[in-house]
Amino acid sequence: MPDLPFIARARLFPERVAFRTQTSTHSHQQLLDRSSVIASALLGGDDDLKEARAALLVAPGFEYTASQWAVWRAGGIKLPICLSATEPEWEYALTDSQAGIVIADAANAAKIAPLCARLGVRLVNVSEISGDASKALPDIDVNRRAMILYTSGTTSKPKGVVTTHANIQAQIESLVQAWEWRADDRIPMFLPLHHIHGIINITGCALWSGALIEPFPRFDVGAILERVRADAYTLFMAVPTIYVKLIQAIEAASADDRAAIVTGFKKMRLMVSGSAALPASVHEQWTVLTGQELLERYGMTEIGMAISNLYRGERRPGSVGAPLPGVEVRLKAETGPVITGEDEPGEIQVRGPGVFQAYWNRPEATAETFEDGWFRTGDMAVLERGYYRIMGRLSVDIIKSGGYKLSALEIEAALLEHPLIAEVAVIGLPDDTWGEAVTAVVVLKRDATLELASLRDWCKGRLSVYKIPQRLRIVSELPRNAMGKVTKPAVRALFSA
Repeated sequence: MPDLPFIARARLFPERVAFRTQTSTHSHQQLLDRSSVIASALLGGDDDLKEARAALLVAPGFEYTASQWAVWRAGGIKLPICLSATEPEWEYALTDSQAGIVIADAANAAKIAPLCARLGVRLVNVSEISGDASKALPDIDVNRRAMILYTSGTTSKPKGVVTTHANIQAQIESLVQAWEWRADDRIPMFLPLHHIHGIINITGCALWSGALIEPFPRFDVGAILERVRADAYTLFMAVPTIYVKLIQAIEAASADDRAAIVTGFKKMRLMVSGSAALPASVHEQWTVLTGQELLERYGMTEIGMAISNLYRGERRPGSVGAPLPGVEVRLKAETGPVITGEDEPGEIQVRGPGVFQAYWNRPEATAETFEDGWFRTGDMAVLERGYYRIMGRLSVDIIKSGGYKLSALEIEAALLEHPLIAEVAVIGLPDDTWGEAVTAVVVLKRDATLELASLRDWCKGRLSVYKIPQRLRIVSELPRNAMGKVTKPAVRALFSA
């Protein structure tokens, strides 16, 4: 049986640098060798992990990707989990996926070790694995399951999105073709690797093409701009929030620094924005400042990328473009019929080889989200002069903030754990920096008092940083309809009064 797609691609350019940091470089051949060693250690006395779930808690870079490839080469399913998540969030992902292994580097192994011990999950400290590959690795069919990536949906708990090796290959090949990736490309990678933007669009496409990645542990505006000044990159991908922060940093820089930074951005062949709506004002401001027209695209965890503005062609502010290679897109009216013309809004539905296989252990949810083989995205859009423009979610319970798609219901559930809170409603409000700001309105229990600053501090130990409400208000009661249900449009009105 032939190699898995990633392995076959890496063998085409073994000596090219895959990862570069200030202190080290690693080639594609080193990725192949290291992943083989880790895969051998994961297998132990077994011949095949047989789709055992292996969670990955490793800092971005060479060791992360070597561990990812090792899971796949050993026959496992990769489960990316957030480095900054709280223990309850880790526990949910591990228990829901029935993970049997956690692979962590030294720093993160210490953090998750107590949870692994409590759950009886095998903890592998990848930093301690050394030596040569001692086992023959199993043959893996591309139709085997490769990854479970958790994403917040319209329910209070995230669902595990299952993709096969073939799904991942289709997602990557579509972008490589559309955005003309090549081996001499160089890109920074500061987006999280429990998110499809970082996993597929950046790391996956770069390694598939033989390109170079500079990994960063997090977005550091000073460090990134220093590398931009040094003409380090040909490609740049970020969420709208980061572009807002870059604009602020460039405008605050001295004249000489600003000129050098702008020159670095101007030399890049492509800059992409995604994971949340890019305000047209930010698109235009970035073009005026750097001369670069940002390319906006549309995708989801379940489908990879589906729609994109053109690499060679119009990049229209406020629109996400046309279907990518190999992807079929249609709009379906809420009343039922498929929309065949322009200027009529409908739900985006997607079909193609990159579409996910199923939600993990949720057959009913999987069935509900497909219609005649088309994936129902839950996003509304309209086709205008050949380009799609996103209008928003069918559900008001999804908040897109800073590149993350968050469940308002999940955040509400966490806030209701506070001993002084009786009721809560969480919504997203338009925000130029975050796309949508996580906004909460709370009703306290009788005779209770609570300072907003104290509530924010309480949230820090229970919610990941990007889920903590950025706007908070305490009210005497929540607006409800005749059926007694909280009306979120009325909650929004509280902030516009």
